[in-house]
Formats: sequence, C-alpha cells, structure tokens
Amino acid sequence: MPKINGNEIRPGNILEHNGGLWIAVKCDHVKPGKGGAFAQVEMKNLRNGTKLNERFRSADKVERVRLEQKDQTFLYENDGMLVFMDSETYEQFEIPADILGERRPFLQDGMIAVIEYHEDEALSATLPQKVTCRIAETEPVVKGQTAANSFKPAILDNGVRILVPPFVGQDEDIIVNTETMEYAERA
Repeated sequence: MPKINGNEIRPGNILEHNGGLWIAVKCDHVKPGKGGAFAQVEMKNLRNGTKLNERFRSADKVERVRLEQKDQTFLYENDGMLVFMDSETYEQFEIPADILGERRPFLQDGMIAVIEYHEDEALSATLPQKVTCRIAETEPVVKGQTAANSFKPAILDNGVRILVPPFVGQDEDIIVNTETMEYAERA
C-alpha cells in the first residue's frame, strides 16, 4: 500500500491508522506562526463508526488504502444478512444488512449496488442515486394548490416517511434521491 505524507491527506481518503481502517471526514491544514505545519484530520472508523481527531505533521507517513469496488446484484435478505451476486462470476456473497444504514428500505430485488471491499471484507455499499417508489399513504390532492415551497407528508411502500409536493397523490410512483432521502420528481 502506498504511504503518503500527513499534509497530503484529503477528505474521502481511506487510511490505515492504529490498526484500523479510517475514512478522512474533515481535513484542516494549519500553519501556525511558530513550529511546523500540520493537518488536523477528523476520521471515522469504517468498521465500527467511531470518530477520532488526529494531528499529522507533514513529515508523518500514513498508509493510504484503496478499496476494490464491485457492482453486485441484490438477490434477497436472510436473517439480517443481504445476499448479493457478483455480476461477472455469479458467486453469491452475504453482507450484514446494517451496512446500508437508513438507506436499507430503498434496496429492491435485482438492484445493482456498488460494494467496496478491503481484501475480502465488505466495508460499505452504495445504492443507485435515484430509486422509484410508490406512495402508499398521503393526504388527497387539493386542486389549485401549486405553491412551490409547500410540502405534505407521505409514507412510501417501503415504510419510509418523506415530504412530497401537494400535487402528488396516493398510489403514484415517484423518484426518491437515496443520498438525501428526499422527493426528486414524478416517475
């Protein structure tokens, strides 16, 4: 694995530090009036989610890790484990369901997710940015209510609560942004 200087750390970099894998969340480069420059880095552990603030001088060497990304197709869920199939080799893999966090309800059968691996361990999963969902329950459409900034609550077919514009009715398909978990457009 390549080693980088402490002043080369950028947000999004994955580092091996203190025996764990960490992602750099925030990085402030500081040049005090006295002494050498350093980078104040806020990091999050990829395995257990703990946070850490660490100071790296420009002379400090840090291991930068590259994760392998694979497109995998979701098949089914079994006892809290998500079963994915590799699109190239047709091998099946089990990944803990909590790897998706609050985006778990948006995972649909046959959906292709990008799974990031370090050696043979799955560390994160990314869903497509936009997913089509059906509105299971919302207030009825009020004619003439087209104000741009007004929203009403709705419950999707997967149980997630979001805000939708007033012109969207029950049993309509909408597109939801999985990163912000907000209404994007009508399907």
